[in-house]
Amino acid sequence: MKKVVLALGGNALGNSPEEQIKAVRKTAVSIVDLVEDGNEVIVCHGNGPQVGMINLAMETAHNSNPQISNMPFAECVAMSQGYIGYHLQKAIKNELSKRNMKNAVSTIITQVKVDKNDEAFANPTKPVGLFYSKEESEKLAAESGYTFKEDANRGYRRVVPSPKPIDIIEKEEINTLIKEDFIVIAGGGGGIPVVENYGQLEGIGAVIDKDFTSEKLAEISDADLLIILTAVEKVCINYGTENEEGLDELNLSRAQKLIEERQFAEGSMLPKVKACLSFVQSGEGKTALITSLEKAKEGINGLTGTRFVK
Repeated sequence: MKKVVLALGGNALGNSPEEQIKAVRKTAVSIVDLVEDGNEVIVCHGNGPQVGMINLAMETAHNSNPQISNMPFAECVAMSQGYIGYHLQKAIKNELSKRNMKNAVSTIITQVKVDKNDEAFANPTKPVGLFYSKEESEKLAAESGYTFKEDANRGYRRVVPSPKPIDIIEKEEINTLIKEDFIVIAGGGGGIPVVENYGQLEGIGAVIDKDFTSEKLAEISDADLLIILTAVEKVCINYGTENEEGLDELNLSRAQKLIEERQFAEGSMLPKVKACLSFVQSGEGKTALITSLEKAKEGINGLTGTRFVK
């Protein structure tokens, strides 16, 4: 039996609740396959598109009617945790029911501690929300004051600070549920970012990259395997060009060389690669894998995806 942390990319969950429901049905099959094979499973998910849309909806409502309170970004992250967790929980429960399996599933609204002096607050890099053309992004930046950056040759998106996770506040609750054989959904959207002021936790406007939070979850739960599922089947070099090449395996030295060559986009593939490298380095026998939602089962069985080795 292995303990597995499964990280789902926010972009891989679709651009609407309807698309997300379809996506998580497929994901639930892979998750329950792992459980049926006797593994303990912790699920973490991204929220880049979702939290951006929630924040935009809240701002639009407030701007049209000032009596409607604008919602702080940390609360928007919490909202995304709730509804994505609900969709995942329901899909996993339905798949378990099809197989007459009685496993319990629980979503933990997770706070993740960050450093209020993290340099990320001065250099926003995490894409959230919709894709725009260059012209649209420039117009929106002038109107809103937001920062927009090009995202892996797919268009321009708003970027927000993405501080590194220091600790998971609900780690004891998560580990208790794992010991009781729960399928646990935790750290959604990278967790609700909080800072500590005089012993008290306070939410702060940011989106923690779910890949780093997944790696932190894998460490605190002493997992054997970290799997990051995203919109592509393999990690690629020269992404989006005619020389694009998918990688079957990455060792530490080659991965570091490719990072130095800026082969991986900030806020997209770069944190996934870094998280996998950190986990592989965290102890003996640790394995990490990046692949797509559609190829999850094949990746788990070693047939596709990019596997990380020391």
